[in-house]
Amino acid sequence: MGETVEKGDLARLRSDAEAVFLAAIRRVDPYEAVKRFVRREGRRLLLGERPGSAGDLDLDAYQRVFVVGGGKATAPMARALEELAGDRITEGRINVKYGFSETLERTAIMEADHPVPDRSGVDGTRDIMDLLAQAGDRDLVISLISGGGSALLPQPAGRIRLEEKQAVTRKLLECGASIDEINAVRKHISGSKGGQMARAAAPATTVNLMLSDVVGDRMDVIASGPFVPDASTFQDAWHTLDRYGLLPDLPNAVREHLEQGRNGVIPDTPKAGDPAFERVTNLIIGSNIQALERAAQEAGSLGYAPLILSSMIEGETRDVAKVHAAIGREMLKTGRPLAPPACVISGGETTVTIRGKGRGGRNQEFGLAAALELAGLPSRIVLLSGGTDGNDGPTDAAGAVVDPTTVERGRASGLDAEAYLDDNDAYTFFSATGDLLMTGPTKTNVMDVRLVMVK
Repeated sequence: MGETVEKGDLARLRSDAEAVFLAAIRRVDPYEAVKRFVRREGRRLLLGERPGSAGDLDLDAYQRVFVVGGGKATAPMARALEELAGDRITEGRINVKYGFSETLERTAIMEADHPVPDRSGVDGTRDIMDLLAQAGDRDLVISLISGGGSALLPQPAGRIRLEEKQAVTRKLLECGASIDEINAVRKHISGSKGGQMARAAAPATTVNLMLSDVVGDRMDVIASGPFVPDASTFQDAWHTLDRYGLLPDLPNAVREHLEQGRNGVIPDTPKAGDPAFERVTNLIIGSNIQALERAAQEAGSLGYAPLILSSMIEGETRDVAKVHAAIGREMLKTGRPLAPPACVISGGETTVTIRGKGRGGRNQEFGLAAALELAGLPSRIVLLSGGTDGNDGPTDAAGAVVDPTTVERGRASGLDAEAYLDDNDAYTFFSATGDLLMTGPTKTNVMDVRLVMVK
């Protein structure tokens, strides 16, 4: 009888964790984010969560209105904008990830690959840049940018070929580099990032609406900041490649382009104060902390004392998992930092240094590392880690939900959790144990949400 009750309590705990995660995702729905931040009154668009607090646009003052953008959440953002200003939109072009499309009336959609760019992304970006080149001083450009935009808005710079850019991107994703470091390189081997779309759109008026997927909501890092002054340099990109030992295998065209930039032969990306940004307004309309705040509200409604730890968690995934598991063990033993029932919440984006050949993503890797730390504890604790976009790495899972029985359930199926972790193969392990977190594409992206829930 006692074992049956314990299993029932654990099932409820896991169900509650998933409910909290889904509530967090709903809070950063990109369609709703645009509708909260942009309102239509007659011929004017009022910007800001308080109408007009971030400015307003007299649509009659512009000859044409162009919509551009890219990212996993950009299609629903465009749908909201079409409902608000569809009668004034002259033309629109956006790039989204495969499977993240919507039905739009005035905005053409190009589906492309992520996280490694493909030819469709290049073709779509070329079309966007061509549209921006048409914009004049009496035109309005509305940009819709979200996480994933760096890979979805590729335009290889100089003589760099797509295949060479793909190779560099793969190496950066595998070596454990942070998103800031990866984007510093992306900006400097691309002709569309690091403020270069703003340069193409000038002298038009531009409003750039962004859904943030980077720690600290740094505008120049979100999708590599296509409309934002670039704080990084060619030297920063070179330093990143050197730090991770990637210079020896760098394609010749990439090496030559970066060396020309370092030596001042070609201009760097536009910086703060550049005339390209004189008529550009950059606004963040959704972020990770909003998702965490909604998660805390949901946890409270389910009877758990909530605590937001941080929305800025970075570092090696396995190390971060051990810390979160330790917090859970402390709550079980001493009731600190919260006495159960409690839910500790964190966000941000960790990195995985790939050493094996398996399948997974940072959230699944987090789950497997955490499961090893939870093994043998009372069945009153659950850890969840999920990507808000619904796709963790190159898989169809958002992440994983683990508990003290996870490792043993794997062992019963003949699986060694440590061996699968060493091979970066969390997806295969969790496919067998039933611990994958499956949401399908959410069409939003504000990094990750992690939960430590204790009964």
